[in-house]
Amino acid sequence: MGLEFTAIDFETANGFRGSPCSVGLSKVRGGRIVEEAHWLMRPPAGHDHFDPRNVQIHGVTPEQVAGEPRFGELFGEIGGFIGSDVLVAHNAAFDMGVIRSALEVSELPGPAFDYACTVMLSRRHYSLPSYSLPFVAEAAGVPLRNHHDAVEDARACAGIMIDIAGRAGASSVAEVFLGLKLRMPAAAAYLPGRDELSKSTRTARERALVGAGAGAAAGLGSAAHGLGGAGRFDGGSWLGWPEEGPNPEPNLRADSSHPLFGQTIVFTGNLQIPRRTAKERSAHLGAQPASAVTRKTTVLVVGDGFVAADLRHGRVTSKARRVLELHERGQSIEVLSEGEFMQMLA
Repeated sequence: MGLEFTAIDFETANGFRGSPCSVGLSKVRGGRIVEEAHWLMRPPAGHDHFDPRNVQIHGVTPEQVAGEPRFGELFGEIGGFIGSDVLVAHNAAFDMGVIRSALEVSELPGPAFDYACTVMLSRRHYSLPSYSLPFVAEAAGVPLRNHHDAVEDARACAGIMIDIAGRAGASSVAEVFLGLKLRMPAAAAYLPGRDELSKSTRTARERALVGAGAGAAAGLGSAAHGLGGAGRFDGGSWLGWPEEGPNPEPNLRADSSHPLFGQTIVFTGNLQIPRRTAKERSAHLGAQPASAVTRKTTVLVVGDGFVAADLRHGRVTSKARRVLELHERGQSIEVLSEGEFMQMLA
């Protein structure tokens, strides 16, 4: 029967994973895309505010989804399209987290899914300065004309998985993992009232309670959230520069399938969250934070609105230039934008 799977991509209304406003899916049979689906949707009630920053990224507005069903009303159709397929996504921890959190706040059960992450697999099959979707799509020979359009991103992800399987000589996603001597990840089924809520959902509910009590105007996922002290943005310029702070030890008990596990990670520029917090959360996921780019560095996170295209145009910090120099000498270092990093942190 050949290579079979469904690629999926979600866009969210705000910084909470359980706020899907758009989903794209591409079904692959025999190593070819044979069917696609796309839905706009209202996020689950109570989590349906749109952050301007998210709208700027994907272009989906509250007006566009005002008359659409909510995620909970559409999940049956989405699940019907997926069927029993392996799900494939670029940074799958995010997309699988969207499904889980949206089910939790919708108080709906959901099935288990086997899944694959093309970020993790791309690291094993390509040598690139960035494993963001546009870079990997280009390496795989897959067109990507409108990044962050859900169906276009799902289509590109499907093409990448097809290319990786071809490079590995595999006829299934499971064979790709077998060839790498890795176990395919699986997302557990969810049953309301039985299973514990995910950390993302618990955090969202805690923030909602704090916001209601304190009258917080920014809401979840605000671009201003966490910007305090050094690195404060004021009237179009950055005031000060983030302190490096200590480098905590990595959590060796973290999920080894997470994209940050085992990485040596360095930060440059200003992030939405304090650098100390970024280091702590990276270490919690199994990464080793560091303060300078060296031959041990495997990941550089660039703040200040960096996007992958900046690598080609030279709009990078001194640390990023150092990474590019080392990459040209054969050292494998991945450059992440702030948005990609925040997705990985959930």
